[in-house]
Amino acid sequence: MSDLTEAAVLAALSTVQEPELGGDLVTRNMVRNLVVSGSDVSFTVELTTPACPLKDQIEGEIRKALAPVGATAITINWDAAVRRSNPRAPELLVPGVKNIIAVASGKGGVGKSTVSVNLAVALAKAGATVGLLDADITGPNIPMMLGIEGQPVSSPNNKILPLERHGVKAISIQFFVPEGQPIVWRGPLIGGAISQFLRDVEWGELDYLVVDLPPGTSDAQLTLAQAVPISGVVLVTTPQDVALADVAKALAMLRRLNVPIVGLVENMSAFVCPHCGDTTEIFGRGGGERFAKEQGLDFLGKIPLDITVRQGGDAGVPAVAQREPGPAAVALEVMAGLVAARMSVRAANSGGPVLTLS
Repeated sequence: MSDLTEAAVLAALSTVQEPELGGDLVTRNMVRNLVVSGSDVSFTVELTTPACPLKDQIEGEIRKALAPVGATAITINWDAAVRRSNPRAPELLVPGVKNIIAVASGKGGVGKSTVSVNLAVALAKAGATVGLLDADITGPNIPMMLGIEGQPVSSPNNKILPLERHGVKAISIQFFVPEGQPIVWRGPLIGGAISQFLRDVEWGELDYLVVDLPPGTSDAQLTLAQAVPISGVVLVTTPQDVALADVAKALAMLRRLNVPIVGLVENMSAFVCPHCGDTTEIFGRGGGERFAKEQGLDFLGKIPLDITVRQGGDAGVPAVAQREPGPAAVALEVMAGLVAARMSVRAANSGGPVLTLS
């Protein structure tokens, strides 16, 4: 058999489709650094997010396509270039931030901050550069849940340097007030603090900035929607009717503001007994999934009640960062991959370019 040629390899790879975006790998310019030596082939596949949930599927299709043309040793390297999913650039306020993902709920106590923290950490674990802005000014929990203590300092250009833990850059009003001191502010002050965190923090180059919003429909949501182009919002609810009634109001507000919705995640979906394996649906069954279907939203999954989530939140070790992750951590990582994939699809559909910074 004659040696393999680059043309033959590229022809084979052109039959492999990108499952989320559509189109083949070659046409989408996702194949880089191709080297063919005899029947040995090596190349890099440049994904649109390091958190791609379908990477294994793509690899399987690649190997299946190359086998018939005579490739006996296939080395696939992986890289990623996250694209901006909103064509309206946020450079004036937050230079270097490609995607702003807000996490919102209508009702408090549904685990919105838990989702925010684990989403950010899961994306960082996958290889993305991630920031986390605690926009819940009067109830900041992000420092405790990330296990961050201390006070930020100023950068050489007189901006605030965020603190970092678990690979995530974070900022919160809690860093600037004494422990236990309540923050009793009116709406304009809350909006001003969020604007300052966007404008005056040295975020650097970020693939994703996750913003943990307070519950409800108030100044924080309005400030964020008006100040920057939000790439998308992840809505969080529990299955119970009270939570669904409130998340419906949050959804209506976001739609009125023309803010894109990434999808909805149902938290605290059920409790699985670690001893007997019985499942108890404490807050009802399937309410979030039904709501998503009725409203035409992508459903991002069910997060079960899991004691390791509570333990990790109190200890500053998010579920997805624990050495022995429980069932909730697995669901949260799947959710993060789906969010990243939706951002990539939005970037492709909007023609969002790769952001290159010097």
